[in-house]
Amino acid sequence: MSQHAPTLLIINGKGAGDELVRAAVQKLRAAGDILHVRVTWEGGDAARYVKEALQLGVGTLIAGGGDGTINEVAAALAQVPAGQRPVLGILPLGTANDFATACNIPLVPEQALNLAIKGRAVPIDLACVNGERYFINMATGGFGTRITTETPEKLKAALGGVSYFIHGLLRMESLKADRCEIRGPDFTWRGEALVIGIGNGKQAGGGQQLCPDALINDGLLQLRLLIAGELLPALVASLFNEDDNKNIISAALPWLEIDAPHEMTFNLDGEPLKGKHFRIEVLPNAILCRLPPNCQLLG
Repeated sequence: MSQHAPTLLIINGKGAGDELVRAAVQKLRAAGDILHVRVTWEGGDAARYVKEALQLGVGTLIAGGGDGTINEVAAALAQVPAGQRPVLGILPLGTANDFATACNIPLVPEQALNLAIKGRAVPIDLACVNGERYFINMATGGFGTRITTETPEKLKAALGGVSYFIHGLLRMESLKADRCEIRGPDFTWRGEALVIGIGNGKQAGGGQQLCPDALINDGLLQLRLLIAGELLPALVASLFNEDDNKNIISAALPWLEIDAPHEMTFNLDGEPLKGKHFRIEVLPNAILCRLPPNCQLLG
């Protein structure tokens, strides 16, 4: 009989029929684990299931899906009083699985579920936007955001994470920078940004390491800007990996504010947020998450 507290798996509806997931759940239950399962159908479901988890006395809450599902569950957990808050576990079932991949969480359902229930729980940071929205992995703005929000579902299903890059190449004619001003402690920049990455995690858009130095337990966000210089050469040649590229600006900040004369769109772990003003701040040690010993996002 398992000695673990009950667990609730909140699984995105797209992955509910996965036979490997069903087999893994049945195996854990046969071993004595109490594992409840809830399937999301529409926005707000994850937050409602988090409230139900508290009533069930759950010790671990597993987000089964992609970055958007993890974001929704983590955001709901952040609003639970610390003394009552379950630990977050992750079952990667999305197209890109950027956060899970960067954390070295297994993509095999049985292995991921075992880690989510039995792995070590460590405190991690979250980011809060304008006091009401959250992201656990990354906020992206500019051309990259338009690509990730516009990539067709059929292309993502066929090609996975690489679909974002391919779709981006097909949309090169629509390259357009965002004029904005960004401020933070001892940091000010204004100009035209082609891509803005604000990372708690390292990668987004199907494996692109926009913020390669980001960590989820350092109390900082990594800001990476690809500024509008020689647009196409900068985008293709650097892919945010050339630290000496004059078109790339980096900073590590506990908070930052962004103002633009026009409406901008930021992608918060897959969820768009529009506006002209954004205040983004890190929430240190906001929640506990079960992660593997070789997690690359821990300092």
